[in-house]
Amino acid sequence: MNIGQAAKASGVSAKMIRYYEQIKLIPPASRRESGYRYYSASDVHMLQFIRRGRDLGFTMTQIHELLSLWRDKSRQSADVKRIAMTHVAELREKIDGLEQMANTLQTLIECCSGNDRPDCPILADLENPRDR
Repeated sequence: MNIGQAAKASGVSAKMIRYYEQIKLIPPASRRESGYRYYSASDVHMLQFIRRGRDLGFTMTQIHELLSLWRDKSRQSADVKRIAMTHVAELREKIDGLEQMANTLQTLIECCSGNDRPDCPILADLENPRDR
């Protein structure tokens, strides 16, 4: 199938497929005599794997590692689990940071009277965060 068909079948845009080839995340596609890329069902399966990894928030480096492990039939599942556990820890850190931001903003919102006066603790905090 051509790149457009592979994109549709995998859920990965043609632009991203070319990018993945460029950064060597996936091997270069086979080429027809006309020079157009040709993708097999296994190529589409690999692209779906990458798409799912991106949907779960894995970094490109982690996806590269996971692809290598996926291709290696002598792999140890402990290696895969380690990558997933590291990713979950990173996600939890991000969640904690987002919760802290939301809590800070909620406090500032509660301190803001929201009237026609110019005083605004939200803007004051953005201007001078050390005052809070």
